[in-house]
Amino acid sequence: MTSVVLSIGTELTRGEIANTNATWLCEELTLIGHEVTEAAVVPDDRADIKGSLTRLAAAHSVIVSTGGLGPTTDDITSECVAAVLGVPLECHAPSLEAIRVRMAKFGRTVTPSNAKQADFPRGATILPNPNGTAPGFAVSIGHCRAFFMPGVPSEMKPMFANHVAPDLRTLVTGGAYQVRLRTFGMPESAVNDRLAGIEAAHGVTIGYRAHFPEIEVKVLARAHTGAEAKRISMAAAEEVKSRLGDVVYGEGSVDFAESVGTLFRERSLTLAIAESCTGGLVAQLVTDHPGASEFFRGGIVAYDDSVKTAVLGVPPALVTTRGAVSTEVARAMAEGARRALGVDVALAVTGLAGPGGATTAKAIGDVHLAVATADGTTDRQLSFPGSRSQVRFLAAYAGLSLVRRVVLHGHGGDQ
Repeated sequence: MTSVVLSIGTELTRGEIANTNATWLCEELTLIGHEVTEAAVVPDDRADIKGSLTRLAAAHSVIVSTGGLGPTTDDITSECVAAVLGVPLECHAPSLEAIRVRMAKFGRTVTPSNAKQADFPRGATILPNPNGTAPGFAVSIGHCRAFFMPGVPSEMKPMFANHVAPDLRTLVTGGAYQVRLRTFGMPESAVNDRLAGIEAAHGVTIGYRAHFPEIEVKVLARAHTGAEAKRISMAAAEEVKSRLGDVVYGEGSVDFAESVGTLFRERSLTLAIAESCTGGLVAQLVTDHPGASEFFRGGIVAYDDSVKTAVLGVPPALVTTRGAVSTEVARAMAEGARRALGVDVALAVTGLAGPGGATTAKAIGDVHLAVATADGTTDRQLSFPGSRSQVRFLAAYAGLSLVRRVVLHGHGGDQ
């Protein structure tokens, strides 16, 4: 049994919006236990849609489609499906009434454009949409079961979870389970080399997804039952974590800054940040997540040298002799931030993000980090390739990584 995700919309084929629905659906189908072998995209064109449906239905057992169910003239998915099946469109009265009630809440009446959203191929199973005006539907095209949902993610995702996924689970023989491990600090090729042999030893499939600047490692197992697949996947994931060590910072959808915040809350620690080249980016990453106020006391963007000296207490002579982009200044910034904000842990970041400012002694991408605690200060000097934006982002991540290592292992610990 194979499945395909079909995305319908000219805005997708023109690259006007990112096809996030397909990515999400492919992952959900894989977790259910379906083998997704194709993801197709077609414009709002009758010939293209009908041709794709005919081809995909002949080659796959399941089609999961999004898009083309709206009220405008280019929303023609229902019409095309009816044409492929050789049946007429029929109004589904309960859906039309649901549209009427929803629009009345907003002081609007149903127009012919809205009413056509209640027209479906004869014999279709209707998928209710309490989050919008476009119901979905399911039909059989030959031996293939096909599901059609709206393209708006906030409407599509609950419809899939409540009405499509339960049906798809009944089509799966055996079980599947996937563990998603999030990593930072090691190139994709190095991660791959470290994990050589795990697939054969455990009977799993390991996949990788590079999402700058992180690498996600996916450990997928298939077995006769879901419980057995889970056991196999989790055992293999434990070996992955053992081989990669602290490079693995979390599982599932957690991101790096969020994992650092969790560590601080668990240990009842407080954090402050002094930033120069990152311009507040580290603080933004930390405060993007609810609960940051429980541990994050504040940040100082010491972009100009006068702020480094006046606010953080960096000796002016140190800036003059060693330069603002130096290990010595980074250490002084971290220690100054810790004193000024009265925290357990303080991070400092200073560097050259480019594109200008390079000297014979200091290149674009040179970054100095320091983490200060009551027990001492640890520093790092790193060099990052890439654009200004990439250097800043890598510096922010590297700073949080150093914070994490110091909290986990102390100064001079696992470096």
